[in-house]
Amino acid sequence: MNPEYRQTSTTAIVSLIFGILGWTLLPWIGSIVAIITGHLARAEIRRDPKLDGDGMAVAGLLLGWIMIILSIIAFLALIVFLGGLAAFFALVGAAKV
Repeated sequence: MNPEYRQTSTTAIVSLIFGILGWTLLPWIGSIVAIITGHLARAEIRRDPKLDGDGMAVAGLLLGWIMIILSIIAFLALIVFLGGLAAFFALVGAAKV
């Protein structure tokens, strides 16, 4: 009457680790690896019922996607801010002439 243990998917573990690394040491590379391996892990877990780790794969996916989305939003905000500064200084320079 031993309980049947399920093995954790290695790609799910990799996805979670790189999702965390995407927020710390490897911002873009870690996030992209987390997204790719997260999707691979979820497909692998669905195919093989003996594998576990769907939660880790989802966590890696979320960490990766959130990092990518927030960095794109920050980049666009920076472009808008710098464009506003350029327009402001162009108006101030034109007003002095």
